[in-house]
Amino acid sequence: MTHVASLTRAVALAGLLLTSGVASGPAFAGPAEVALLQSYIGDWRGRGTLTGANKETVVCRLSLNQGNQDKVNYNGRCTLAGNNLSVAGTLAYIDGSRRYEAAMSSNATFTGTAIGQKRGNGVIFNLREQEEDEEGKEYNISSQITLDNGAINVAFDVVYVETGESFRASVPFSR
Repeated sequence: MTHVASLTRAVALAGLLLTSGVASGPAFAGPAEVALLQSYIGDWRGRGTLTGANKETVVCRLSLNQGNQDKVNYNGRCTLAGNNLSVAGTLAYIDGSRRYEAAMSSNATFTGTAIGQKRGNGVIFNLREQEEDEEGKEYNISSQITLDNGAINVAFDVVYVETGESFRASVPFSR
C-alpha cells in the first residue's frame, strides 16, 4: 500500500476543509460572521504528529488573507513523510444558506467544499469522504478544522475499509 499517497490525500482533504470556501455568487454575510472569519487573517504555523504504523512529524504553514466580497483566502503548505502538500482556498459565510463554507484545491488533486457550523466562539468545518489509493484499496477520511478562540486546529483520521488499518493526525496552529 502506498500510505504516503493516502497521507498526502488525507492532509489535502484536511486542507480542503480549511480552504473549501465558496466559489460562486456574492457572500453578503452579516458583520459578526465576517468579523469572525477575518479575525483569523494572518500567518500561522503548525506542528503535529501523525500516528499509525509509524509516527511522523507534520509541519505546516498557513496564510489567511482578505479576499473579495467578505471572503478570506488561504494558502498552506505541509511537509509530511518527506512530501510537500500545498492547499489553497476560501472561507466564507453565505447569508442565503445561513452557513459557513470552505472551498479548497490542492496539489494532491483534491477539490471540494466543507460546511462549517458555529460552535461557541468559533466555527467547526467537518468533511467525510471515501477514496481509493493507487492500488484500488478503499479508505475513509474524516477531517475537522476548528477555528476557536483565536486558534486553528486541523485533525484527520484515515481508515482502510478492508483491513481497518488507520492513521490519524492533529496539527494545532499558532500565529
